[in-house]
Order: sequence, then C-alpha cells, then structure tokens
Amino acid sequence: MALINIRVQPRASRNEVGTTDADGTLRIRVTAPPADGEANEAVLKLLAKHLGMPRSALTIVRGATARNKVVDIGGMSDANLKQRLEAH
Repeated sequence: MALINIRVQPRASRNEVGTTDADGTLRIRVTAPPADGEANEAVLKLLAKHLGMPRSALTIVRGATARNKVVDIGGMSDANLKQRLEAH
C-alpha cells in the first residue's frame, strides 16, 4: 500500500498529471467539475492510467470534498510508486 498526496484542479482545459511539488504533492488537472464526485472519479481514472494500474486499485482516503487529497494505491510500494511517477 502506497499513499500519495495530490492537489486537484477541476474544470481545467485538459486532463493531465502535472509535476510533483517540493513537499511531494502531485498536481493533477481534470476537465470534470467538482460536483457529484465527477472530479474525484476523473482523478482516479487518470492516475490509474498514468500508473498503468486498474482503477479499482485506487481509493481516496482523505479529502474527498477538498482540492488536497490523499490517495491509496493498493498493491504498490512507495518505492515503486515513486519510480513510476518519475518515469513519466
């Protein structure tokens, strides 16, 4: 199990996984609005695709209604997560 801190920008012009800040927070932009969990689902799908994992392996554990979120990446170590993020 690996946890990652992310900062979400909903209603962006395009979907993209951005850079990692100095504090380790990953910036993600999604075109979906923040209503009815649409942005959360878009974030999880985009992050799963970026990491090459099934969507079902990702869960928001904190911040479901905030821009700053903590996502649990099931079945992946912290070292493997860091390696995959650096590869893209």
